[in-house]
Amino acid sequence: MSASWPVALVTGASSGIGETFARHLAREGSQLVLVARRRSRLEAIAAELRDEHGTSVEVLDADLTEPDAVDRVARRLRDADRPVDLLVNNAGFGSHGAFADTDPVREADEVRLNVIAVQQLAHAALVAMRPRRRGAILNVSSMAGFQPQPYAATYGATKAFVTSFSEALHAELAGSGVTVTALCPGFTRTEFADSAGVSESVVPALLWMSADTVVDAGLRGLRRGRAVVVPGVGYQLTAAVSRVTPHAVTLPVVATAFRRRLSRDAG
Repeated sequence: MSASWPVALVTGASSGIGETFARHLAREGSQLVLVARRRSRLEAIAAELRDEHGTSVEVLDADLTEPDAVDRVARRLRDADRPVDLLVNNAGFGSHGAFADTDPVREADEVRLNVIAVQQLAHAALVAMRPRRRGAILNVSSMAGFQPQPYAATYGATKAFVTSFSEALHAELAGSGVTVTALCPGFTRTEFADSAGVSESVVPALLWMSADTVVDAGLRGLRRGRAVVVPGVGYQLTAAVSRVTPHAVTLPVVATAFRRRLSRDAG
């Protein structure tokens, strides 16, 4: 199989949506550069993908909340002798709760990972891709970015940045041979949801999607040159409504729902 992207670099590749991207791309014949904090987990995934698909897999262990680690990955993206055709900016995490009660260090790390790392790695990729007039960047955003998120204020704000940033770059790069797409999934069954404290006990089962469905939609939208991809018809309708509904209408509803949920969890 001829790969759409001969070499793909995926951040947050040790689990969840990132790992699923790695598996799909390996199956399509891409060579991979996998980035995450957990080197042992990356090595295990790399060995499995080499055995199953005969693809080349490079491992970069990096905590992208650390500037030095972001710089190392950025240098890899800019390496003209080993060009990267696709950057999947997937690494990120979420938090919830009243902002004043959250850990300020963790909230700052959330911004560093979800915003600053995404921005800096996209810049490094574009510096290398634009002169070649080919390449793609897929930034993993979220449905949470379409409206402010009371009790998940930092997370929603970071994802609003990712979506807006991606749409702007998509327009800037029109006709350049390079495309940028924001992937905005809803609730997805991954370790990310567990770490963010979200489960099927608080979110109806019908709202959950598999990581495979999300990744398929993302890669399909990227091939079609889409600026924004929202997987699932239900979420597409929700996104359309969110974009046109005034915040004055939605914010009290969302805040009340989260407040009740937090009170129920505390009880």
